[in-house]
Amino acid sequence: MAKAKNVLFIMFDQLRWDYLSCYGHPHLKTPNIDRLASMGVRFDRAYIQAPICGASRMATLTGRYVNSHGAGWNNVPLRVGEPTMGDHLRKAGMSCWLVGKTHMAADVEGMARLGLKRGTVIGDRVAECGFDVFERDDGMRPEGPDGFYDDSGAMKYNEYLRAKGYEGDNPWHDYANSAIDDDGNVLSGWFLKNNVHAANIREEDSETPYMTRRGIEFMHQAEGTGPWCCHLSLIKPHWPYIVPEPYASMYGPQDFLPVVRTQEEYDNAHPVLRAMMDGPVAKTFSRDEARNAVLPAYMGLIKQIDDQMGMLFDWMERTGRMQDTMIVLTSDHGDFMGDHWLGEKQFFHNTSTRVPLIVYDPSPEADATRGTVSDALVEQIDLVPTFYGVAGGNPGDIDHIAEGHSLLPILHGEATELPRDVAICEYDYAGTPLRAKLGVDVKDARIFMAAGKEWKLIHFEGGYRPMLFDLVNDPQELVDLGDSPDHAAVLAEMYGHLNAWFRRCDQRITKSRTELESMGGKISRRGVTIGVYAEDEANPELIVKYVGRKARPWQDIAGQETV
Repeated sequence: MAKAKNVLFIMFDQLRWDYLSCYGHPHLKTPNIDRLASMGVRFDRAYIQAPICGASRMATLTGRYVNSHGAGWNNVPLRVGEPTMGDHLRKAGMSCWLVGKTHMAADVEGMARLGLKRGTVIGDRVAECGFDVFERDDGMRPEGPDGFYDDSGAMKYNEYLRAKGYEGDNPWHDYANSAIDDDGNVLSGWFLKNNVHAANIREEDSETPYMTRRGIEFMHQAEGTGPWCCHLSLIKPHWPYIVPEPYASMYGPQDFLPVVRTQEEYDNAHPVLRAMMDGPVAKTFSRDEARNAVLPAYMGLIKQIDDQMGMLFDWMERTGRMQDTMIVLTSDHGDFMGDHWLGEKQFFHNTSTRVPLIVYDPSPEADATRGTVSDALVEQIDLVPTFYGVAGGNPGDIDHIAEGHSLLPILHGEATELPRDVAICEYDYAGTPLRAKLGVDVKDARIFMAAGKEWKLIHFEGGYRPMLFDLVNDPQELVDLGDSPDHAAVLAEMYGHLNAWFRRCDQRITKSRTELESMGGKISRRGVTIGVYAEDEANPELIVKYVGRKARPWQDIAGQETV
């Protein structure tokens, strides 16, 4: 009988939820991902916990909100001691492996303080977000006058490319992420105007096929080793937005979703949002020529992803892995692509914060929900307790430590909602040019989103007014009601939800809910008898060590010592 004993956790980078056909894209057909949705549950209200790669991933991989784990920006270290997905799963008897990206920075100072060193099992796990590493590749090897963005980025992939005959010191850039002109000049994919060209690489050697094959290689060699979780984390469709043929020529303007923005939205923008809209990246993506250059490549990258998922799922069917492996497919955030006069992802519209989430569970308990769509408010931090349950653990045993909720009750038809009123997302812009542009103090450079099914509140530290969106009547989030006196009651209600979230026990990471519930009577069973007036008022079982005992007067003992 089919049963989920393994977990294949697939994450893409910067994949918008509405650029899959199962989520409604009218022209970009993704039949293989759609097939997975037809076999499992497609979650329609899945939210990330930070609109930036590193912070979002650290929340997902710890099961904890950003202001709990503290790694609020790319390359901000995840502090030593933060429990991770790998820590929890190994406790439940499931190994936890990485194939691809984490964007995690190791807490080198913390490791040195505690005497933890690379090259040891524990040291390597602490430095790799709790994973054992099959292959880590954060997928980025840009180089500037001060050196590489990531000294270890794409190193193994570059070795692979050189072995295939792609020359140079950085074939990741010169071939996988660039085009070429008739004279052999490299047309860098960093320049958006070049995204209309095909990447100068054989399709099978590009990043998505390469890392998908590495995921298959992991699963092949893991057969018979016991239950495992494999985090297959692919870099695309993240920039540089460039794709090889045949995908580079598949899409044109007739296939694009209309841009979502109005002049009124720009003219009346909240001051923080307006500062973002006036930033250089946003200004570029607000130009039609830039959007028209990028979108064919972005859509081609997603089509390539879907084809690779088809190859992966076919392999899993042939080898029996589809019968014993839960498959989870999601993204770390979206991409504005000029919507709301923005580029990139660092704000709270659904364009960025709502992501695809599809979960296939082969277990017979999930038969009743196959092919269904869940409207529950789901957060990425829910994946850790879900996987812990698949591993055989009781999610209550890590409650308070992992802050999410298991999705298994929804997958198995036992529930339709999770116990939350709002989904939370946070943005810490203390280390960005935006903070200096606004003149905001480092401690106030934070923004929080609380999104329910009807309303979305965005709260700014630093004395700014809030923003508010009516998700029912304004699903495209074009009209900010944050300063509307007619919505004061709604604002108060949403602030009630946000303030309740702030009051949670976010640093209670050494004792779970189950352990705390069982602690109450233990102290009295270990001899602590407080407030009991007489023996006959106490539970005889608890005071057995205190009654019927004999001892000599201390004077007799003192006299003996004198002699």
